[in-house]
Amino acid sequence: MALQELTVERFEGVAEDQRILLLRGPITIETTPHFERAIRNECAITMILDLSDVPYIDSVGLGSLVAAYVSHQKDGRCLVLTGVKPRVEKILEITKVKDLFVIFATTWEAVEALANTGEA
Repeated sequence: MALQELTVERFEGVAEDQRILLLRGPITIETTPHFERAIRNECAITMILDLSDVPYIDSVGLGSLVAAYVSHQKDGRCLVLTGVKPRVEKILEITKVKDLFVIFATTWEAVEALANTGEA
């Protein structure tokens, strides 16, 4: 099986301290280090992770996603997910972590909601 890469594109949000990370590819044991570096390099108060191009995550990727959420919460920052595919959503449900996250259908919905309220 060929190794699939994870790419991360960074965008500014509409609010001053809002960042959007567009992830493309699976979040797996092979790609988690790249994912974690991308998250660590951001210090925005509000982080939007666009998962619309993430076809699946494995248990290591799930752990990394939860760790990112916990880290943001401890620092008083906000991390939300958008564009979660059914396969990824199923993993979040099965492992009982879906309720940790605020999830929006699209990145634009998240940007608008968070710009209007300042937090999730």
